Amino acid sequence: MSSVVISVRVPKRIKELLEREGIDVSEEVKRYLELLALRVKAKRFVEKWDKVLDGRVVSSPKGFAARSVREDRESH
Repeated sequence: MSSVVISVRVPKRIKELLEREGIDVSEEVKRYLELLALRVKAKRFVEKWDKVLDGRVVSSPKGFAARSVREDRESH
């Protein structure tokens, strides 16, 4: 896996506070960026499928849901 270095400047007091609490700042930043990348990918995927499905999804006829539930209840 290839990687790059990203440099972030934060106040020293913040880094020291986090380290005193046992937080590995580098790992937390990596984890956050991986989660952010996953969200971006998911958003692109959803947008892609929205375009694919646009105009293809047909609404159910009025009263369909209520009728289906009633039929299901009555069949038991």
